[in-house]
Amino acid sequence: MSLPIDAGLLAAHNERLRREVQADYDHLGAQLARRGIDLERVRAQVAAFGVAIPSWGVGTGGTRFARFPGPGEPRHVFDKLQDCGVIQQLARATPTVSLHIPWDQCSDWSELRGAAGALGLGFDAINSNTFSDQKGQAHSYKFGSLTHTDAATRAQAVEHNLECIEIGQAIGSKALTVWIGDGSNFPGQQHFRRAFERYLDSSRQIYAALPDDWRMMLEHKICEPAFYSTVIQDWGSSFMAASLLGPKAQCLVDLGHHAPNVNIELIVARLIAAGKLAGFHFNDSKYGDDDLDAGSVSPYRLFLVFNELVAAAHEGVAFDPAYMLDQSHNVTDPIESLMTSAVQVQRSFAQALLVDRAALDAAQEANDAMTATHLLKAAFQTDVTPLLQRVRLDAGGAVDPVAAYRASGYRARMAEARPAVAGGGGGIV
Repeated sequence: MSLPIDAGLLAAHNERLRREVQADYDHLGAQLARRGIDLERVRAQVAAFGVAIPSWGVGTGGTRFARFPGPGEPRHVFDKLQDCGVIQQLARATPTVSLHIPWDQCSDWSELRGAAGALGLGFDAINSNTFSDQKGQAHSYKFGSLTHTDAATRAQAVEHNLECIEIGQAIGSKALTVWIGDGSNFPGQQHFRRAFERYLDSSRQIYAALPDDWRMMLEHKICEPAFYSTVIQDWGSSFMAASLLGPKAQCLVDLGHHAPNVNIELIVARLIAAGKLAGFHFNDSKYGDDDLDAGSVSPYRLFLVFNELVAAAHEGVAFDPAYMLDQSHNVTDPIESLMTSAVQVQRSFAQALLVDRAALDAAQEANDAMTATHLLKAAFQTDVTPLLQRVRLDAGGAVDPVAAYRASGYRARMAEARPAVAGGGGGIV
């Protein structure tokens, strides 16, 4: 499988912009030098950063009411990989793909791993799905999966997660992400404590099957599809479960899975301190779990999350967070949104690297609130675009990924090669 975007087109795109990028980069370097910041050191750290693409993200998303298919949508997992290859080829910040089983089907996982390698991609955490019924399954998850009152249904859900571990081993994954929609819609419908105990019992069976070098990432969500209660509804429940399961179990933070106005960066700091931060699903929200493009609504919040991560790394805390996008693209080309989001996440990381840690520590020790917040704002308000452009240029990506993508005509070609999906279906994908 060859790289999807023509190398000549990409080279011509970059050549037109190369001189401007270098001039802007030199100017940024001079600005940062006056603040005692070595731009080359920052560039090396940013170049090493990567965020995983969700395989489901390259398809058109939907709402609870409808889904409107887009042109050239991927028909199967190999098409998804090809679209992910476009994103990595142009943005150079997304070296891995996170599969979702059973949405992603394959008769030969070693063949899929080889196809990914040909596109310069590896595989991140593998995601199980026991929040929706699949064709032919014996027991329904309408009233729960890992926490269902019926033992046979729980056993089916456990078995699915064990299958995901086997697939993950075949493709080179090192983590299993478990999110369940289990909960209740009416007061009294579910016994809260018993449901949590059933979750723990099921999860222990999955945990026992983990390879020694794997992690089990527990994902919480305050609501949806259960709107009165969910079994793993916040970071507290996730932390309780991860602590009881063992050291390989950690807590995954999805930026959209919290109550409105929750201080997500504080949660991140708590999980780092406890040694239980698994990683992130990056997106943005205005009202709930909107799955909007990362940083499209609250870029400062995203920066503050990275400020906690960079601070912990600066202080020598031992942790290894996984980074992944998790978004639904309803009105944009998914490839454009994923490239833009990857660059935004990369931008927030770069900005957090610009914080003067010594000055911030001193301001915090002196209870100087104004100086402390100004130090953060100074980093956040620094335009690191030339840095990101230079990183992409050096890695063989596109100075302007969206512009290069549109110039390539890739979407139009895929619309011809991949038969259109008829009609607008209901439900989130």
